[in-house]
Amino acid sequence: MTDPLAARYGDPDARLGVLTDVLQLQLARRSVRRFTARDVTEDELAALVAAAQSAPTSSNLQAWSVIAVRDPRRRARLAALAGDQAFVAQAPLFLVWVADLSRARRLARRAGSPLDATDYLETSVIGFVDTALAAQNAVVAAASLGLGSVFVGAVRNHPEEIAAELGLPPHAVAAFGLAVGEPDPAERAGIKPRLPQRAVLHREVYDAEAADAHIPVYDERLAAYNRQFGLAGGWSDRVLARLRGPESMAGRHRLREVLDRLGLPSR
Repeated sequence: MTDPLAARYGDPDARLGVLTDVLQLQLARRSVRRFTARDVTEDELAALVAAAQSAPTSSNLQAWSVIAVRDPRRRARLAALAGDQAFVAQAPLFLVWVADLSRARRLARRAGSPLDATDYLETSVIGFVDTALAAQNAVVAAASLGLGSVFVGAVRNHPEEIAAELGLPPHAVAAFGLAVGEPDPAERAGIKPRLPQRAVLHREVYDAEAADAHIPVYDERLAAYNRQFGLAGGWSDRVLARLRGPESMAGRHRLREVLDRLGLPSR
């Protein structure tokens, strides 16, 4: 399918009553894991950060930072820590997005002011939510510049080692990475179908039975998509396997205790 909306839902009959250039970019977004040798310029990086900083932020706390990693040796070390994913090392730019409460801690220390609210789960959640909102703005901005990207949650596999590699201060943790670069046109990939809207859009109240009735159709559509790339199975099997238990979490089942050691407790 060449129509991005049809591809997004795996449904040739999918239609939208409105369509803009921004929507076209968002509908066509896909994860890019192979990049050309073209670098991401400093002007492009500045534009991505400006877009990120234009995202909403809770109470204007701006509880995030981002580290641009270009050094090939550091990218290789980060790739090893993030599940040995080769594209982390191959991408010309790897952005590590940081839930960052350290800035507020330093502000309080200079002002001689208490900052006890940072010991509570709500504030850590704010840090991660703010970080995600900012990074997604950067992804759309990257697409508008002809750049591709892919999020890398595997930086949470070894958060303490990642913190040491990047020199993170206490009260800051890498939330996820983002590999960025010009997409390699030879990469065999497509727009992965998502759940039908009626499986996620509820009106006035949550209706689980009506929503879940659309999952079997989606399983069929995603299985058909996966077969194009030599993969097996649909969505339901993937969800159940990924969330089966601690053994399926690549070490992230210890995240609460690690966050506490890094200075993001959750009282």
